[in-house]
Amino acid sequence: MTLLRSLEEQKRQLLMDRSAAGRVGTTFVPLDVPKTKLPDENLLRDQLEMPEVSESEIVRYFSQLSQFNFSIDHNFYPLGSCTMKYNPKLNDEMAGLAGFSEIHPLQPDETVQGALRIIWHLQEMLTEIMGMAGANVSPKAGAESELAGMLMARAYHLSRGDTGRKKVLIPDSAHGTNPASAVVAGFHVVSLPTNDNGDTDIEALKVAVGPDLAGFMLTQPSTLGIFDTNLLEVVQIVREAGGVVYGDGANLNALLGKVKLGELGFDVVHSNLHKTFTQPHGGGGPGAGAVMVSERLLPFLPTPTVKKETAEDGTEKFSLFTPPESVGRLSPFHGNFGALVRAYAYIRTLGNQGVSQISEDAVINANYLLTQLRGTFDLPHDRHCKHEVVLSAKSLKDAHGTDAKDICKRLIDYGIHPPTMYFPLPNVVEESLLIEPTETESKETLDQFIMVMKAIAKEAEENPDLLHDAPHDTPNTRLDEAQAARKPVLRWKG
Repeated sequence: MTLLRSLEEQKRQLLMDRSAAGRVGTTFVPLDVPKTKLPDENLLRDQLEMPEVSESEIVRYFSQLSQFNFSIDHNFYPLGSCTMKYNPKLNDEMAGLAGFSEIHPLQPDETVQGALRIIWHLQEMLTEIMGMAGANVSPKAGAESELAGMLMARAYHLSRGDTGRKKVLIPDSAHGTNPASAVVAGFHVVSLPTNDNGDTDIEALKVAVGPDLAGFMLTQPSTLGIFDTNLLEVVQIVREAGGVVYGDGANLNALLGKVKLGELGFDVVHSNLHKTFTQPHGGGGPGAGAVMVSERLLPFLPTPTVKKETAEDGTEKFSLFTPPESVGRLSPFHGNFGALVRAYAYIRTLGNQGVSQISEDAVINANYLLTQLRGTFDLPHDRHCKHEVVLSAKSLKDAHGTDAKDICKRLIDYGIHPPTMYFPLPNVVEESLLIEPTETESKETLDQFIMVMKAIAKEAEENPDLLHDAPHDTPNTRLDEAQAARKPVLRWKG
């Protein structure tokens, strides 16, 4: 046991800690280019502390470090709201093809017709899937798409001389970035409550609408994992009041092939291609946030958008263009092109039937977890859910002092990544656990997760301290997460 512990400690050593004077990991060849002039002396250091290690030590260090990372390729990753699902390796191969990976966004259009064709077809497919009139795929994240939607809403109202529309309504069950996106676009945000059923409070909505209403941002399904049964009434009230209806489509896994938000009256919808359409997701990027719009917002789409022209002989030509009243450029060049290729490959591989099956499997998996964990954990809204289910650890906390964080930390000991915790926010759901199984997980994986969750609930009753001290088998146990986020230590200090 002592020897094993010693080996584990060696694995955890920083590279600088392994340094020994005189060891080298590489040999520099003689300089074969002219020396350049050094920068100004005040920019230079006399000494730069660097590790002195052999090549084998470097390889072992980074290989061991990589084993501490958790990914969807390791085990179940039920991170609610973020759709951490398996990404087919075929899509990576397509994005890596030389014709896609070795081109440059500043090349003339005629030299990258294949790439522009991919973007145009993706725009068309997403437009069809959502029942909208047009699309732009240049935003590099869902939040950037939200900003695009709010900027288009503002441009739409201003184009009509409607300068008094400054208010955006957002339910408390929306994604957390929605209010920030509206504020950045220059709007004043008013939060609306959800009712006891988890739907938009219609009476509160009727009170809030007025001549100053610019729009309504509705996450569907919401972060409660449910479809708003008041949706059609909400859309009608907002549109009759002159507002733009924005649909946060980050949770489209639950709707694909079943619901077209454009046909329900939405003016703008975004899709996180890194959630729904398999661009690998996590670590801060890269992402891709396509934005689809109704007819009345078409002129305001961001630039560049790809268009197709067909000559008399049937020859197709693709080019970049700027819509007539565009809100402008949101990101450099054409967006994250590799992500767009992956999304295109995924949709084409699945076809109509496969796209529809995404939502079927995602909804079945989430409701399976709901039914199997009912009674073990609280269900804030015990009703049919969509792609994810919200559980609550409130009863366990009240009875045994074990909260949602304790449960999440204990899951790590079982080799399962924790779900999203404390979102939805505590004022919406106390001690919330937001769990998304996604459409790519098997019943066997879900059964294992159910068994582990029930085992942890039993541990909470019999040995609460086991959960309080978890995780037990990781390089780091409990960190000060607030400090880690606000004041990260990013360099080695001896």
